[in-house]
Amino acid sequence: MKAGDRVLCSPGREETEGIFIAEREGMAVVKLKSGYNIGVTASDIQFIGAGDQNRVSPPDVIQNPNLPLFSIISTGGTIASRVDYRTGAVTSQSNAEEIIRAIPRLGALGQYRTRQPFTTLSENIQPSMWMDLARAVYEEITNGARGVIVTHGTDTMAYSASALSFMLTTPVPVIFVGSQRSADRPSSDNIMNMLCSVAAAGADLGEVAVCMHATANDDICAIHRATRVRKMHTSRRDAFQSIGIPPIATVTYPNLLVSTDRDAIRRASNEASLADRLEERCSLISFHPGMSPAILEGYRSCRGIIITGTGLGHTSTELIGIIRELIEDGTTVVMTTQCLRGRVCDRVYDTGRDLMAAGVIEGEDMLPETALVKLMWVLGQTDEPDEIKRMMQANLKGEINRRSAHGL
Repeated sequence: MKAGDRVLCSPGREETEGIFIAEREGMAVVKLKSGYNIGVTASDIQFIGAGDQNRVSPPDVIQNPNLPLFSIISTGGTIASRVDYRTGAVTSQSNAEEIIRAIPRLGALGQYRTRQPFTTLSENIQPSMWMDLARAVYEEITNGARGVIVTHGTDTMAYSASALSFMLTTPVPVIFVGSQRSADRPSSDNIMNMLCSVAAAGADLGEVAVCMHATANDDICAIHRATRVRKMHTSRRDAFQSIGIPPIATVTYPNLLVSTDRDAIRRASNEASLADRLEERCSLISFHPGMSPAILEGYRSCRGIIITGTGLGHTSTELIGIIRELIEDGTTVVMTTQCLRGRVCDRVYDTGRDLMAAGVIEGEDMLPETALVKLMWVLGQTDEPDEIKRMMQANLKGEINRRSAHGL
């Protein structure tokens, strides 16, 4: 029996049809019509047909030249994934054209250019890929795209979106979109998220953003500013949240009506520009009780370090000596908070004041991940310590709120 063959099995009292995936040590994995996998005794399954016999060719992609032109840049991830019946695992196998074929309604919203600078699960993305992606998006903008949609895995999507926000100045929407559940699952969010992302790409926006489910239901997507968004749940469809600010827009489903927040950057507010240099020798370190100075010794090769401290931005007194040494040796150290909400203020307690005296830069209310990619970008632009500090504490792309709002 081969992967993909149709089989009959009896997981309970009733027989049910499924697709054979694999067999190991007398147990077979079968995918049911519901989209879920089950394990059954291999001797209890019966072959009923070859897997390829009912396969049909995918429909051609028909473009309407009278509709707005969008660019879809595919990088992989769950939204571009399907089941690999050799292993039963979800793999990144689909490209942008296959996504368009799979969602016919996209054809009524626009015409599309597609490109694929790389394809990978998002945990494998490197900063060098962010630079490649920024160049690809910039080319699409300058070649006339009304908006750009970037399909991306959700695990590191906030990092990538934030990185592009610093590298790009855009007059059109650049919308990152992913899905928490792959297309073969009944609860997949890929179709709704993709349709809402195209609606957002055509809206009155002029910044980099993330489009994902706003609730657990299929009723509304939130459009989050790239520098203020974070994945806050491992598997929920509404895992992404704006931290410290409301979403910059929402898209209702299925009517795809876009409502924009008053603080959103509007379309054509800026001209397109690209500053794609990043310093990759940066790291994000989370302080914890009992943390030894010896751990930080291993970071001497870094040009920049983001520390996520406790509360207002603290580490133990024991670490201040090695932090001072790192800074004296030319490493930029920026403090953020593990609390995520609220502002770093190292002027309140002795430890905080000692950290500032050692040369640590307060990270205001930046999210730790945003602070990391911002530091990579800032160090790619300048080596001057005073300018580095000024840029890190300046609100460049909406990453810093000058006032911390309660409840956000």
